[in-house]
Formats: sequence, structure tokens, C-alpha cells
Amino acid sequence: MPDLLDKYRKLKSRHDALVRFGADAVMLVNERLLSPTRAIINGRETILAGTNNYLGLTFEKECIKAGEQALRDYGTGTTGSRIANGTYALHVALEQALADFMQRQHCMVFSTGFQANLGMIAGLAGSNDTIFIDMDSHASIHDGCRLSGAKVVVFRHNDVEHLRRRLERNPPREGGGRLVIVEGLYSMLGDTAPLREIVALKDEHDFQLLVDEAHSFGVLGETGRGLAEAEGVEDGVDFVVGTFSKSLGGIGGYAVSDHPDFDVLRYASRPYMFTAAPAPASMATTLCILQQISARPQLRQQLWKNAQQLHGGLKTRGFQLGFDGVSPVVAVICPSEEAAVVMWNALLENGVYVNLALPPGTPNKLALLRCSVSAAHTAEEIDAVIDAFVAARDAMLAMMAQQSG
Repeated sequence: MPDLLDKYRKLKSRHDALVRFGADAVMLVNERLLSPTRAIINGRETILAGTNNYLGLTFEKECIKAGEQALRDYGTGTTGSRIANGTYALHVALEQALADFMQRQHCMVFSTGFQANLGMIAGLAGSNDTIFIDMDSHASIHDGCRLSGAKVVVFRHNDVEHLRRRLERNPPREGGGRLVIVEGLYSMLGDTAPLREIVALKDEHDFQLLVDEAHSFGVLGETGRGLAEAEGVEDGVDFVVGTFSKSLGGIGGYAVSDHPDFDVLRYASRPYMFTAAPAPASMATTLCILQQISARPQLRQQLWKNAQQLHGGLKTRGFQLGFDGVSPVVAVICPSEEAAVVMWNALLENGVYVNLALPPGTPNKLALLRCSVSAAHTAEEIDAVIDAFVAARDAMLAMMAQQSG
């Protein structure tokens, strides 16, 4: 009888081929965290340039104290879902605070950001509905679509005209609605959705719009509400989903909306109904960091200053970047998977950690070294990252020359 894991033999062989160049990117261990931008990895102090810790708030003393107090007051976990015994005062307080911050009427919190997309998409759409998604959508969006049972129509990345044609060719099915899903800031290349143009399509076509602001929350917009705020089209967005694991520095996810029947999802969305409620300590720290984001707009200003420094420095030194515009996500395009792995290991040896991103998890089958900038990075740290990239490229070119020789 075939082994159930036999189907992954090609995947395992590919992984084995990559780790022969050095460290295992899948199992790399942060042995000790020193700060939002520094850790001990392989016994060496390393600059963290791939954490999504955009505002650098994970070590805020006040927020750590809030988490410690929640542990004392509520214990380590909820041991139940929100519809059973899992709703605590902290969940309700955080939902209200997020609704207020996002200027929406309703909010639900989820155990993870992945669960937020699963719960919202599978809750909103069913077998009679049609979902239109950008082809570069996150895995959680694709999985939420599968779970919903809805018809799924994919349109080319950030191609509004292609979306228009898809909408025209896929009218509402009998008894069903239509949902368009895009991301505020795309996590691999750092580009943003043409949200203003997509919202304008609602005047011509009947659909509702969900925006995943996971990477744009705290980053874009005058107050950090995301791309919809930055583009001035919040009224045209029906549902917003996000995560706590980026700018909010925790674990969990949320969804907000002004839809009057939004709360029906609390007893209609299976991923919400049958998942243990988020841990109290996570809710307490997230609530505290949300308050920090509101009170400290200078963090966003510093983030964008740092993003400009890294983007400009790499571009000046001849690296091909995944996105021409400045973004807190800076992706360096490598000539091959092998080259990316060699450079990633060289970066690590030079005391810099970034994300190794390979197909099929990348757009257009690109091999990427993905950086995410933090407001907590110093100018000196960013210069060190740029210098490490130059050294890593030299190591990769030397290896390629040796192989060709």
C-alpha cells in the first residue's frame, strides 16, 4: 500500500537539494531575541530584516506588562471557542477598540490571521456565490475560497481591466452574490492594489469588496488603517480583514465591517465557531500595541524613512527589485533558486536574516530574497544589510563562475 507521504517525495528531494548549500531556511531557529531587530542565530548576533515587525513594537515594556497581567487574571488559555466558554472581557474590549480605530461598526477577532481569512471568506460565500481574487492572493485567501464552495474566478495581478471583463462574463448566479478580494499591500513584492479603480467598478457591477490589510495595517494611511484609508475609499470597502502578527506584534486576526448583519458570522462561520478563542495574553498585548499605534504616528514616518534607505541603497548598488516603488517590503530578485539559496546563506553568515522566498509561493515563479523593514531599524543596521547583500552577491557570482569553469 502506498505511504500517505509518498506524494511529497519530489518536494522533499527539492528541499534536500537546497539545504546542501548550508542552513535550512524552514527550520532556522532564533535562539534568543535581543530586540525587534536583533537575535542570536547559529550562535551569532544577527540583524533581523525579514520579520514583518513593521513598527518594531514587540518589546514595548508597557505591552509586555499588559500580557503578564492578563496571564495572572485570566490564565494561559481560553480552553474553548467564542460560542462556548471562550469569550472573555479582553476579546470584547479588543473588538471594540479595533472597530473604533478602523471607524467601523462591527469587529470579530480570530485566533490567527489565516483563520480570519478562512472564517470571513467561508462565512460570506457559499455554493451559489462567485468570488473574484487577484492571482497573487495569499494562501489563506485561496484556502478560504476552497472552503466556501463558491465559484472562484481569478484575475491577473492588479489588472483592473481584466477584473472588469471577468465580472462581465460571470454575472451573479441565481440566488447568489459576488465578492471581490484583494490585498492592501502584497507581501512578496511590496506593491499595492489599485484599490481606487476597483472600488469605481462597483458603480458598474454588482459586487461586494473585501480587502486584506494584513501587511498594510499600521503602515499605510494617515492613521495606519491601511490602503483603503490611504486611497480615500473606505466607504467603498465592505469588509476588511487583517492580522495581529505584523504591525500589531502578536498572534491573531480580525475582520471589521459596517454591514448591519455582520454579527451573523459569529454563528455562521465554521472557522470562527469551532476554533479555540485567542489567548488572553495575546489580546492584552494587541490592545496595548493598538494604543501605541494610535499615539505614535512618528513610527510610521520612521518606517518609511527606513524603507527609502533600504530600497534606494539596494537599487543604487545594481540589485533588481520586485517593485519599483518604495515599500516596507523590499524583494531582491535572484537569477535562480540556487543563486537565491547561496545568497541567503551568505547573508546569514554575514549576520543578516531575510526571507528566502521560492516558487510556488512567489509571483511569476521568481526566486526572491525578501526584506521587511522596521521602524526600529537604525540607519547603521540598514547600511549593514545593504553591505551584506553586496557581499552575498559576490559569493554567489564566485560560485557560479566556479561551476561554469
